[in-house]
Amino acid sequence: MATFVSDCPRCFAKRSTHDCYASVWVGMKHGWQNYNEVFAVCRSCNKPSILLLSQESSHHDLDRVFKERNKLVSVDDSIDELCNFERVVSRLDFEVDYPPEFVPPEIEAVFLEGSKCLAVQCWNASAAMYRLTLDLATKGLLPEENGPNAKVQRSLGLRLNWLFENGHLPSDLKNLAVCIQQDGNDGAHDGALGQEDAEDIRDFSYELLRRLYTDPKRIENAELRRAERREKKT
Repeated sequence: MATFVSDCPRCFAKRSTHDCYASVWVGMKHGWQNYNEVFAVCRSCNKPSILLLSQESSHHDLDRVFKERNKLVSVDDSIDELCNFERVVSRLDFEVDYPPEFVPPEIEAVFLEGSKCLAVQCWNASAAMYRLTLDLATKGLLPEENGPNAKVQRSLGLRLNWLFENGHLPSDLKNLAVCIQQDGNDGAHDGALGQEDAEDIRDFSYELLRRLYTDPKRIENAELRRAERREKKT
């Protein structure tokens, strides 16, 4: 049986050894970092928790170890060197929406905070975090020369309009962006947002991030794989 050392979320014992009974692959980030949810029992209090563990390094090909159910915990040894402890799986994991792949870490963190607020029905807080996600993602799209005036640069709604009108954002997303003008600005000032408003902003944020970061990276990775296949033939 595999073991893993981490602070226990049940009895708060520091660096307690956990016996790991089951592992399930739940996703991947950055094109290599696998994530497993691991059912583990603390030796200090004999109570179970589900730990979210991530692959520690990209230097080794561990896809099979992480992706095959219970493969990670089948070894009779510690898995500390293979995994990083991320957090304990909680009720929020049943409902939280994750951002698309290859999003920069600082933007990913803000999107996740918005999703957690949405899961606990804090609509205005959720919308504020999703707006911050959009703010961070679009500031870098403004050109250094022949860009908009300072007022447009400061306002998320005006900035989005300028980016759409000048071809810096996909035009087919423009209808989704209406929520920023109609809902986001109102909620930022008087706390008037409801569930539908927050979900509209979430949907726009997700699709914009996907188009800006995920799709280009997937195409880049596909081109690299194609080049590698051609090299093997020569």
